[in-house]
Amino acid sequence: MQKTDRSHEEATIEMFRNDPALATEYLNDVLATGDEVDLVLALRYLSNAFGGIQEIARQANANPNTMYLTLSENGNPSLKTLLAILNAMGLRLAVQPINQAAVSNAPASVPM
Repeated sequence: MQKTDRSHEEATIEMFRNDPALATEYLNDVLATGDEVDLVLALRYLSNAFGGIQEIARQANANPNTMYLTLSENGNPSLKTLLAILNAMGLRLAVQPINQAAVSNAPASVPM
C-alpha cells in the first residue's frame, strides 16, 4: 500500500527541494528577522531538502561530523564554510540594501 499522507516537515522539505527560490526566500527571511543561531538551524533544516547533512558535507568537501557540529545550535560556521554549504544547496550569498533610502543616499561610485 502506498503512503498517502506525510508530515508537515516532509511536505515542506519536498517544497524546498522542488523550488530553490522558496528555499532562498526562507533563508532571506531568516537573515532579515533571525539571529546567527536561527540561520544555522535553518541551514540544517534545509540540508534535508538537498540530500542531508552528509551529502552537503560531501559536496562542500567537509567532514560530515564537523558539518553536524557546524550546523548545530552551537555551530558557528566560517564564511568559507557558509559559502560551501550554500553552494552545495545551489544557493549563493548576496548583499542587499536594508532600505531604498540607503540606495538613494549612496555615492555613485566607491573609490578603491
